[in-house]
Amino acid sequence: MNGYTVTFEKAALKFMRKQDRVLQERIMNIIKQLPGGADIKRLQGYENLYRTRAGNVRIIYSIKETLKIINIENIDNRGDVYKRY
Repeated sequence: MNGYTVTFEKAALKFMRKQDRVLQERIMNIIKQLPGGADIKRLQGYENLYRTRAGNVRIIYSIKETLKIINIENIDNRGDVYKRY
């Protein structure tokens, strides 16, 4: 995580609790690579929201560079995650 603190929004934690252990570990491994890592894209229309993926699961997050905080805004299936944005 390169010195960044990771925080989770309620919706992201709720999704994680519902998943099996294997998917939880896969998602956490991707989160540990943030803010770098592969397949990261900025969400269109948002200045500070990014997404990365773990198979069909999308992880939406924001970065506060000055505070070194990565906030996991939402984690959900590909078809459902963008409904909020």
